[in-house]
Amino acid sequence: MSPFENKGLILGIMAGTAGISLMVIWYRKIRKPGAAVRIPVLLDASNRLNSVGLQNEPPNEQGAVMVLHGRQLQILEKLNDLLVSVDELKREVKFLKEAIPKLEELVRKELQGKGDVQRVSPSHRATKRRKAETASGAAETTSSEEAESEGGYLTAYTDSEGDSEEEKEFKKSPDAIAKSEDIELFDFLQRVDNLHKGSEDDKKEGFRLLLEKDDKYENCVDFLWRLARAYGDLFDMTADANEKRKYVADGKIKAEKAVQLDDRSAESHQWFAIMCGYMSQFESVQNKIRNGYLFKEHLDKAIELKPQDPFLYYLNGRWCYSVAQLSWIEKKVAATLFGTPPTSTVEEALQNFLKAEEMHPGYSKYNYVYLAKCYKDLGQKNNALKYCDSALSILSVTNEHDTPLGLEGLFPKDKEAQKDLEALLLTLKL
Repeated sequence: MSPFENKGLILGIMAGTAGISLMVIWYRKIRKPGAAVRIPVLLDASNRLNSVGLQNEPPNEQGAVMVLHGRQLQILEKLNDLLVSVDELKREVKFLKEAIPKLEELVRKELQGKGDVQRVSPSHRATKRRKAETASGAAETTSSEEAESEGGYLTAYTDSEGDSEEEKEFKKSPDAIAKSEDIELFDFLQRVDNLHKGSEDDKKEGFRLLLEKDDKYENCVDFLWRLARAYGDLFDMTADANEKRKYVADGKIKAEKAVQLDDRSAESHQWFAIMCGYMSQFESVQNKIRNGYLFKEHLDKAIELKPQDPFLYYLNGRWCYSVAQLSWIEKKVAATLFGTPPTSTVEEALQNFLKAEEMHPGYSKYNYVYLAKCYKDLGQKNNALKYCDSALSILSVTNEHDTPLGLEGLFPKDKEAQKDLEALLLTLKL
């Protein structure tokens, strides 16, 4: 081959190489991310050009050109694979950045015990969205510089992009809704508590509000025991026997449900015990004794859970004093029906009343009256008179209880406490 022909061959090879390079650059500029290069089309066009251009070439020169062009196509294929891998990597980075914050939120919700409603996992949603984007080939244009640098990946896929309305709702709804519901319930219960401390009209209003929310909070322990307490308020305020029986029966159901939902709620045990005490006014001897056992069982549980409440010790003192006053016949009936009759002494009752006074001096006018009764029964007349004087020092409240309700009229109004006190003073001064 002449030198002139060799130079022509070299120039032809260089021109072919330059053409392929220009084609690659043009391809990378117009190529959309996620769209795969149609290699078979390029190969077919290249083969047609080769077949035309190489027909006039000598055999040896034609073989050299074929080898060189084959290598160029191999490079083009690898370049295409690399670009496709870059796009996939970008999508993976975007997917991870979207999913990780939502996964953290779900884990936090699970640890807080609020994952009652099963939701679609954000990672699952992101995976489905990523698959849909891959299938449709829809992707944003990315420059060649972004495809070649790690910083480009971060710039293209970590900048804040517009979330769908569903995603925005998912991000804000669990915590926001739970928080607003907690605040609403807290404010409602606080309002009910304030009404319970007020006049009879206030208590009736609190009862009405609780009934309106019964369906919404039927499984809320703090709501249920307050509703039972409101039934107790209505029981005390009405004089009709049928209404009293209905109020206490409904209140007992609510308190019992509260205990079943949360055995560690002291207030639930307390109000269930009180409802059992009220029920004894309308039951047969057998059921009255049964309610007495239930009263003591749940009262002891309430004291265990809330040992600093003087009201519970007052109730316990009343139970002990009542049992200590049972006649021989009543004890025999209890033994016949239940095997083991309840037992207690005046000394045990006295210790409970003293405990209530120690924890809250001047706690109740009736607490002083029962302290005086205990000391009288124990033959300590001077101490009995001392607590009678203490009871006299507390002004009577004629319309309201000085303390919450209790077992079988455990907390009659102060005017009734005054009557008991006057009768006790007559016996002590004889």
